[in-house]
Amino acid sequence: MPIRLVTATCLAMLAASPALACYADYRAKMDSPLRLHYGVIDLPDDACTPATATPVITERLAASGWELLQLIAIFDETGLEERKTDAGEHFLRY
Repeated sequence: MPIRLVTATCLAMLAASPALACYADYRAKMDSPLRLHYGVIDLPDDACTPATATPVITERLAASGWELLQLIAIFDETGLEERKTDAGEHFLRY
């Protein structure tokens, strides 16, 4: 099978496959008085890299007065359960 046909077939299969959900865990703060929290956030399909996720998280948190301190990691749904307890009330809140 010619390489172009194999490449085209692989690209078509990737385009047809459903996008995987992505999530991030982060640390945030709010001043006066100082409050900190750890949370997990559901990201849109086009924000699954640190460069694209950071503005999304920053905007969502800012709407409630929080400031993003650190984007810790981006992961798929397999990482949700292990982070649920630690995130507490900030699990998928924003």
